Amino acid sequence: MKIIADTNIFLAVTLFKAERDEIIRLTQGADLIAPEILPFEIGNALSAMLKRGRLSPEDIFVVWDSIQQIPVDLRTVDIRDALKTASKFNIYAYDAYFLICALSQRSPLLTLDQRMIEVARDLSIDIIEVDK
Repeated sequence: MKIIADTNIFLAVTLFKAERDEIIRLTQGADLIAPEILPFEIGNALSAMLKRGRLSPEDIFVVWDSIQQIPVDLRTVDIRDALKTASKFNIYAYDAYFLICALSQRSPLLTLDQRMIEVARDLSIDIIEVDK
């Protein structure tokens, strides 16, 4: 099974968040796919955590290296379609990239972002629910 995995999924697993074990269970044996912007979005999230004092400079590299061990197929998405979706639903383009990826791959979305789940449902994208 192919699953479109949002950035927060990779961070939840590598930062040992409460959802970690459930995410691992849900993705076991699956092929993870994400838009090609994933590494940049992860880098941005890690630098934001560093800036807020939630991670040390050493920690960001430990987390980054851990994320690099998770196999993921990075895909190109149509930015014009993503911008249309972002505009229509008043969301960030970064979120729209994952939604467009799910649509183009005809694959379910795995995210912890409730707003993204709402938009995905409006777009008839299957959601993989993570029990909290």
